[in-house]
Amino acid sequence: MIKKLAIVAAVLGIVYYSLSGTRLDISTYAAQLNKARREKNLSFRQDESSPIPPAQKAAFDSLRYYPADLAYVVNASIGRNENPDTTSLQMSDNRTEKYLRWGRAQFTIDEKPLQLELYLKADGKDSTLFVPFTDLTNGHDTYGGGRYLDAPIPKLNVAELKLDFNAAYNPFCAYNNDYSCPVPPAENRLQVAIPAGEKSFHE
Repeated sequence: MIKKLAIVAAVLGIVYYSLSGTRLDISTYAAQLNKARREKNLSFRQDESSPIPPAQKAAFDSLRYYPADLAYVVNASIGRNENPDTTSLQMSDNRTEKYLRWGRAQFTIDEKPLQLELYLKADGKDSTLFVPFTDLTNGHDTYGGGRYLDAPIPKLNVAELKLDFNAAYNPFCAYNNDYSCPVPPAENRLQVAIPAGEKSFHE
């Protein structure tokens, strides 16, 4: 089971607040994003539910990130599944967990058309869409097992979804093997580099 710290939601809140206007200001946006990242670092150092192993907490200083880049804030068109089917996502410990295929997001990065499947936990407890993905930075600058995005569930009359890859974050498995985390499915393996968001935990 994935455990999420409240700070993840806080980061999302700040990011989407920044995106609510018609024009993005990179200085303001970067300042808000960096503030949220500092708060996440503090939470990882101090929170009892932190995924950082206790033996490493004393030496832990900061997670590693790419700088904010508005090129990786994309407007995606969404296709909803009227009757979402249930699928099983592979977990890092070889179990599976059930998710609903909520729909898909289509967008462009570096002039390449891309698509990501959007999921919800089948237990109905998710308040945001879950977007696990891999890209060509994995195993180099970023965690080899891929990263995640969370996105607000659009209202019924909304046909677009804003995906902010600056908010991409590592699964808890990236810090601690005691966790079991969803493995991004084959359909969410992007054949482009996304140099945005959280980098790998270890050099």
